[in-house]
Amino acid sequence: MPEEPAVRTPVPPLPRHTTSPSTVPATAPASAPAPAPTTVLAIGGNALLRGGRRATIAEQFEAARQLAAPVAAMVRAGTRVVVTHGNGPQVGFIKRRSDLVAEIAPELPLLDLDMCVADSQGSIGYILARGLSGALPAGVRPVAVLTHTVVDAADPAFTRPTKPIGTHYARDEAERLAALHGWAIGEDAGRGWRRLVPSPAPRLVVEQDAIAALLAAGQLVIAGGGGGIPVVAAPDGSLRGVEAVVDKDATSALLARGLGAQELVITTGVERIALDFGTPHERFVDLLHWDEAERHLADGQFPEGSMGPKVRAALDFLAGGGSSVLITSPAALGAALAGRAGTRIVGASPAGVRAPAPAVRADDPAVRVDAADLDRNVAAAET
Repeated sequence: MPEEPAVRTPVPPLPRHTTSPSTVPATAPASAPAPAPTTVLAIGGNALLRGGRRATIAEQFEAARQLAAPVAAMVRAGTRVVVTHGNGPQVGFIKRRSDLVAEIAPELPLLDLDMCVADSQGSIGYILARGLSGALPAGVRPVAVLTHTVVDAADPAFTRPTKPIGTHYARDEAERLAALHGWAIGEDAGRGWRRLVPSPAPRLVVEQDAIAALLAAGQLVIAGGGGGIPVVAAPDGSLRGVEAVVDKDATSALLARGLGAQELVITTGVERIALDFGTPHERFVDLLHWDEAERHLADGQFPEGSMGPKVRAALDFLAGGGSSVLITSPAALGAALAGRAGTRIVGASPAGVRAPAPAVRADDPAVRVDAADLDRNVAAAET
């Protein structure tokens, strides 16, 4: 596929982001009302599917409708809500469909992974918006934001594909497809074999200020779909898509920190976190403190491709100033928000314990964004 031209988009570095909607400026008058709390709700791409061999659009709309009641209850309680979503199955379906069509209609353009992520943001954003819209209070509309996530072009993840996407296959079928298409494959938490793609760490959510503005205007925002469209930033402020799928929980934690959110909610396939999962000693936990979760993660209790990325995202969010993280299933979301289900992880990063990377700065060479060029791009965009 011919290389696409760079998209020239202003990329504001985090220090230039406006005050988050959840933070009261130091100069605010004493009589100013406290801003509404903000919650980022991360919905897994798998949560929209029943997990059968044949996925349907109808089941995804039904799953979105089932989320409507607890999400609307959050909004009615005065919480500003950002809904993020995964796309693991869906982005794999889109890429597979593109590959198959290219074999029978080579005149049609083959989609790279960044285009597939963008495609999934549109379709899943539509599904979630339609499912949520009828339940929200008057004046609140779901607004889906096309979201770009800047990653480091030198991230070692590009040489070690780990992110499972698409359909689950039996091992022999996965190996046949891997040999045919040059895929990297791996077993996905005992559920079958899937294609693996690079998953670099998110460094910057480009549309963070726009999302904050929509929240301040009282809207429900759907953003960060599939971890964001993966892009690298050039020194002149232009963006270029890359072949990757960013972990949606990592992007959700980064966005939640940038927005000053108090809570991060992550839905997954189980109602609560389990220790010694799948063993005779399996036990579910209602509450974990930061240091406990960190220790269990280091001990291998939460494997990659399963609970590991979710717990790591929780720790990053808490270390950045978040109050709590709730992990539960979509079906138990309402009960979990009411304190009757789910696992909560609480507690700021203890002194001396590893903290996540700081927020990206304009002079960070890993992101390759130059502040002067960014200012010129912003000025050009405003004229």
